Amino acid sequence: MSHKTVVNIGPFHPLQEEPECYSLYVDGETVVDVDVRISYNHRGIEKLNESKTFDQVPFVVERVCGICSASHPLAYIQAVEEIAHVEVPERALYLRTIVNELERLHSHLLWVGLAGHFLGYNTVFMWAWKYREPVMDILEIATGSRVNYANCKIGGVRRDITEEQLKEIERVCDETVGPTEMLTNAILDDPILHARLKGVGVLSTKDAKEFGAVGPTARGSGVPIDVRRDDPYAAYDRIDWDVCSVPDGDVFSKAVVRLLEYFEAVKIIKQCVKDIPKGEIDAKVEDIPPGEGIGHVEAPRGETFHYVRSDGSNRPIRHKIRAPSYVNVPTFKASCIGQKIPDVAITLASVDPCYSCTERMCVALDADTHKPVYSFKDLVRLSQEKTQRMLKEW
Repeated sequence: MSHKTVVNIGPFHPLQEEPECYSLYVDGETVVDVDVRISYNHRGIEKLNESKTFDQVPFVVERVCGICSASHPLAYIQAVEEIAHVEVPERALYLRTIVNELERLHSHLLWVGLAGHFLGYNTVFMWAWKYREPVMDILEIATGSRVNYANCKIGGVRRDITEEQLKEIERVCDETVGPTEMLTNAILDDPILHARLKGVGVLSTKDAKEFGAVGPTARGSGVPIDVRRDDPYAAYDRIDWDVCSVPDGDVFSKAVVRLLEYFEAVKIIKQCVKDIPKGEIDAKVEDIPPGEGIGHVEAPRGETFHYVRSDGSNRPIRHKIRAPSYVNVPTFKASCIGQKIPDVAITLASVDPCYSCTERMCVALDADTHKPVYSFKDLVRLSQEKTQRMLKEW
């Protein structure tokens, strides 16, 4: 008779950089069910933004995720610009595109390097991160920072990029293509990686659609969706580029999609550098009228969605964020079941999850009075009491 056992990955695990918990229900070495627990890291960003001015919020939301520091502010800003009916200057649209695609370059190389590290293939890790470093340098040249760029604002961008800086961006992009092609060919031709990744963690096209997967997770399962093409923003409808998708749905396919998208991002950046128009970079928006708006951006992980509501004051009265990991993480219910335990960890990492992006908090209300059952102080007290009980048991 088979015996089902629970194997926990998390809440703290060396493969997952942030706190989360996966309870794997296993029969021998085979996973038969998985329970995903998130929201171990709640920062209250949505509520915090209600106390910030419209112009302060971008500095907060770029810290939602360290490798979506361009995507989250742009999605928020586009929501506010929809409320205020802002016409953004053409040059600013191109500058936004350049920074967002530079971020995609560094994000995809970061993921490829970490994937190699997770597999014990540290040569891939060192190669990918070496070739990522020049991209980080030109991000610093273009925005003044390697991570939190602080360059996007309502109505345009905060600072221009000079002709010399644009030429440097183009030069570095050209120089990264050769090494990245070498890295890509090495990965695609490696029989060990084929054996380790092909047929592992398969997310079928049907499951990808039913779970609402986005980004490389969806495109790696043959679902060619991309906000940049499907609902164009910035300068994406002014240049020529292709959506990359692969039909197989396994971990190998997700790697292939990201590597192919690297070269498309380089193509986008070079076209923007070549075609960027002269002119203003800021529409100089003074006031935000009452209303509500939405903005969505194709972040490196997939669609980032922001909803903003204004009452005519200088602060949003509601700000809702849905990051791509929030819809990609549940796909583990399809991709992990039936896998062996050693394959689950790399399957979890294959969607490039950001657990801080998925933060949610629930409030329990009394059914009769509709008042909270526990206050914040009650929750702190209960947590401290549990910690003391655990210390005594140990």
